[in-house]
Amino acid sequence: MFDIKHLKKIEFVLFDIDGTLVNDNGEIGETTKQLICDLKKLGVRFSFASGRLHSALVPLAESLKLHSPLISLDGTAIKSLTGKNFVYRSFIKDKHVKQAIEYSEKYLINIALCHSEAIYFTEQNSVIPKLMDKFGAVYKEVNSYDGLTDKTLEIVFAGDNKRTVEYVRDKFSFPFALGVSLSYFRSQTHEGIYYLEIRRSGSSKGKAMKRLLKYLSIDEDRTVVAGDWYNDLSLFDTKALKIAPKNAIAELKKKADYVLEKTNNEEGIAVFLEELLKAKMSKI
Repeated sequence: MFDIKHLKKIEFVLFDIDGTLVNDNGEIGETTKQLICDLKKLGVRFSFASGRLHSALVPLAESLKLHSPLISLDGTAIKSLTGKNFVYRSFIKDKHVKQAIEYSEKYLINIALCHSEAIYFTEQNSVIPKLMDKFGAVYKEVNSYDGLTDKTLEIVFAGDNKRTVEYVRDKFSFPFALGVSLSYFRSQTHEGIYYLEIRRSGSSKGKAMKRLLKYLSIDEDRTVVAGDWYNDLSLFDTKALKIAPKNAIAELKKKADYVLEKTNNEEGIAVFLEELLKAKMSKI
C-alpha cells in the first residue's frame, strides 16, 4: 500500500527512461502521458535521469511538455531542455581523450567521442553508428577529432578483439590513469563486440539528482525516483521515494520502497502515477 500522506508531499518525479518509462520499443504509454499531464496541473514537476545523450532525451521531454533540466549520460551532464544552459557538466580531461585517440589508432580499435548533443566519429571509425547502442543519439562524422577533445563527456571504444580492448582498459586503470571511471562489457546485441566506456570519475545519477534538486530548491524527501537497472542504484541510495517496475534487477527491488506488479511493457509506472494522482486529489 502506498502512503497517501507521503505522496501528497511529492513535488518532483525523476524517471529513468529505458526499461522504466518507455516500453521496449521506446514508446511512452498513453495512460502514462495523461497521468503526467494531470499531475503537472497539480504542481508536480518531472524530469529524466538517463544513460542517453541529452539530444536523445529532448524529443521525449518535448512530447510530455517538460521544463525541468534533464540528467543525461548517467549524471555527467544536467542541461536545460532548451537553450545552452548547463546546470552541471563533467568533461574528461583533454589529455585522457587524446591518449584514448592515440590508443585507438595504434591498436586499431573503433572510438567515438560523446558530447551532450552528438556522438562524433571519423571515417576510420565509420562502423561506430552500427556498433553502438545509444538510443536516439545523433551521430556526426568529422574529418578529425581536433577541437572536440576538451568537451567530451564520454569516450567509447568498440572492437571484436577482446584482449586489445582489455589492454586499453588496463591502460586507463589505476595507477596509469587517475580521475576516470571505466565500464567494460560485452555487447548483448552485437555478437563478439566488446565495449569500453570512459567517463570522468565522480558522476552518477544519484549525485546528479542532488545537484538538480539543489538547483530547483526541492527537498530530497519530496522527490520520487524510478529505475530498473544497475546505473539507477545510486538513485536508490538517496532519501527519495524509490519505485521499481517488475522488470527491475533484484538489487534495485531490495532497495525500492515499492515494487510494481507490472513491467515497463505493461505501463508499470502508470500504476504508481495513478496512486500519486489519487493522493494529490485526496482531501486527507
